[in-house]
Amino acid sequence: MNYLVFQMDLEVGNPEENRKIIERWLEANYSDDLDVVVLPEMWSTGYALEELKEICNKDGNQSIEFLQSLGKRFNVNLVGGSIAVLDGKDIFNRAVIVNRMGEIVHTYDKMHLVPMLDEPKFLTGGHNQVKVFELEGVKMGIIICYDLRFPEIIRDLALQGIQVLHIVAEWPLARETHWNILLRARAIENQMYVVASNVAGTKLGVEFAGSSQIVDPWGDVVQKLDQEVGELKATLDLEKVPQIRKEVPIFDSRVPEKYRKL
Repeated sequence: MNYLVFQMDLEVGNPEENRKIIERWLEANYSDDLDVVVLPEMWSTGYALEELKEICNKDGNQSIEFLQSLGKRFNVNLVGGSIAVLDGKDIFNRAVIVNRMGEIVHTYDKMHLVPMLDEPKFLTGGHNQVKVFELEGVKMGIIICYDLRFPEIIRDLALQGIQVLHIVAEWPLARETHWNILLRARAIENQMYVVASNVAGTKLGVEFAGSSQIVDPWGDVVQKLDQEVGELKATLDLEKVPQIRKEVPIFDSRVPEKYRKL
C-alpha cells in the first residue's frame, strides 16, 4: 500500500490559504500508484483557539468538501488530518477519512484534550469510543496528537484488528523525544504500522517537532523527516503484520480476565 505523508507549514487562521498549500503540494507529488495521502492535525486553521468558533463556523464544511474533492480528483484515499468543526454549540477537533470516490468513510473527534494548551476551554472532547475504518480492504485506525499518550485506546483499536494506525498531530519540539519513543512503542506493543503526520515551523510562539515518520510493526523506522516542510513516500508491506503477530503472539498470550478494569 503506497503512502504519501505531508509535513506542512500551515498559515494560522487562514483556511483558504491552507487549502491552496495542500492542493499545490498534492499536484506536485501525486503519482498514479498512490493509495493513501495523510495530512496533519488542524491543518486548516492551526491553533487559533480564540478565533476558532468564528473560523470553523464559516470553514468546517468547506474544508470537508475540499477533502472530498481531492479524493475524487486524484482518485486517492485521504486520511485528511483533522479540522475544527462546529457541531451545535460545541467545537470538535475532528479527523476525516475520505475514499477515492470522495465519500466520507469515517470521522473521529479527538478524545483527550491538552490542558497545557487550554484546549478544554475552547474545544469539546469526543464522546464516542474509537472505531475501525477500512481503506482498500485494510483495517485502520486514527488518533489525534495528545491521544498518543493514552495506550488504552490504541490497544482497543488493535484488538479490533487494525493493521495501520495513523497519528495526525501538532506536536512541539520541546517534547520531540516523547513523540519518537511513543510512536515506536505503539508500533511494537501492538505489532502494526504507525503512520504519523506532524506540522513544521513555528506558530504562536510554539516550535513544532516535525519528525513525521512511518514505523513498521517491528518498531523500525521506515522513513522519517526532520523539522522542515516535506513529504514521506513509502510502501507499507502489510504482510509483515500477521507475520510478526505469529512470530511473537502477544495477542494470544493476553489474559484479560486477570487485568484490573481501568
